[in-house]
Amino acid sequence: MASELCKTISEAKLERHKNLFLNYRNLHHFPLELLKDEGLQYLERLYMKRNSLTTLPENLAQKLPNLVELYLHSNNIVVVPEAIGSLVKLQFLDLSDNALEIVCPEIGRLRSLRHLRLANNQLKYLPAEVGDLRELQTLDISTNRLITLPERLHMCLSLQYLTADRNHLWYVPRHLCQLPSLNELSMAGNRLAFLPLDLGRSRELQYVYVDNNIHLKGLPSYLYNKVIGCSGFELSDSNLTTQKPLGIAALSLGTLPPLQPAYVYHCLPKALSLEGNSNGRIASRTRMYRVLQNALMNTVLSS
Repeated sequence: MASELCKTISEAKLERHKNLFLNYRNLHHFPLELLKDEGLQYLERLYMKRNSLTTLPENLAQKLPNLVELYLHSNNIVVVPEAIGSLVKLQFLDLSDNALEIVCPEIGRLRSLRHLRLANNQLKYLPAEVGDLRELQTLDISTNRLITLPERLHMCLSLQYLTADRNHLWYVPRHLCQLPSLNELSMAGNRLAFLPLDLGRSRELQYVYVDNNIHLKGLPSYLYNKVIGCSGFELSDSNLTTQKPLGIAALSLGTLPPLQPAYVYHCLPKALSLEGNSNGRIASRTRMYRVLQNALMNTVLSS
């Protein structure tokens, strides 16, 4: 296996490969062949998924100066070292499914970074310097132990997709309402008690996922047609009367409340399109409610 690995790396050096695949190699240490002499000066993408790496070398950027994408999914890395900050051309960094407990502040020096994946680790906090990643478009920090998000996160002006499912978050920082490019926010499986009133005002924000936040009692009116899924979300008649009607997809089978006239007419076109009699009319008010109930259930089941 060692000789095969050396041969692969030697060929990559000799032929000036831009991509190098070292997945599933049972590596416990970063291969020394990658760091010898001048390293791989032409390498742009390094794939090292599903190994047993525990750390990264301090001279990584010196030996791989043109690295654009680094895939380290499913290893045993505990700390993102300071050396990572020297990979100035890096655009994609995947450290999902490791044993990360610390992300160093130097990660904020990756000014070209567009996609950062830190899901399925042991992180309790993120450094404030994450807010310095002005080109960042995707941030996945799901399945960690985060209690809060850094307030400077609102400075990630290019951020479009933020996934923070299955953490211990109690609230959404109000500063996130200022993210000008945010299109999708996923915070399912947390401990949210409320959402900022201004969160849904952004025209760019289209999808909000807040499933399984058992303390969440209601939604800001600006979000009613942007929320996708609310299972585990306590809904009551008072929620529907004091707030704007929730969108069809925001209801789950276990939380469908007694239908109210205003909500019926809000969803009636969908119901009529799904079921009607031969001449396209509903026979009675009771029939209308029953059809609407079926339409809501069908919509939830298909979503």
